[in-house]
Amino acid sequence: MFKLLREDIRTVFAKDPAARNVAEVLLFYPGLHALRLHRTANFLWRYRLRFLARGLSFLNRFLTNIEIHPGATIGRRFFIDHGAGVVIGGTAEIGDDVLMYQGVVLGGTTLKKGKRHPTVGNNVVIGTGAVALGAITIGDGARIGSGSVVVKSVPAGATVVGIPGRVVDEHRKPLTDLEHGKLPDPVAEAVRLILAEQQKLEERLEKLETSSGVTVPQDELWNRIREIMKEFGQEAED
Repeated sequence: MFKLLREDIRTVFAKDPAARNVAEVLLFYPGLHALRLHRTANFLWRYRLRFLARGLSFLNRFLTNIEIHPGATIGRRFFIDHGAGVVIGGTAEIGDDVLMYQGVVLGGTTLKKGKRHPTVGNNVVIGTGAVALGAITIGDGARIGSGSVVVKSVPAGATVVGIPGRVVDEHRKPLTDLEHGKLPDPVAEAVRLILAEQQKLEERLEKLETSSGVTVPQDELWNRIREIMKEFGQEAED
């Protein structure tokens, strides 16, 4: 028991640079408290003490604002950073060395009995507010971007963003960090492509009007388009 607690504390220090000392981690980290309480609740659940397990799970949610069904299986060195609003369903399975941020939901999509929640591999990082639904598999080393909604299985080493979640990058070796500011944005990329094509059409039209001797009125919309292009990291040409 104490060996596992030491491992959990080391995990906090490894995955949260804000952690300063052991006393602070033991007293003020709800992610650690939720994990410790869940392990006890899961023990009771596996030994058919279901009412006590659910009661402890409810107490866990009340104390930490993290809801973990006592039937969920969680591996070693699991860490929930901040943790508020996290929900982990009863048939969810989480591997080792998983990092999860606040607001994450591992939910079900059916009322049928049996496997209804995601299976998360080892070394997975799930960003703030991400939702994974159904009996899908998130492969080892995958990264789920903040706010993503994942409804299909994710390959090992892949990065997923968006609603619904789309694979935007694949790596063949496990990753431990999720730099939210550096994640690809497929929506922004689509907007950039549309604006670039719009600019080409505007240039072609201007050349045709000029060669035909047509007086070209001042385009009030063009200044707004240039502002939008700058917002998406693409400079407009004069």
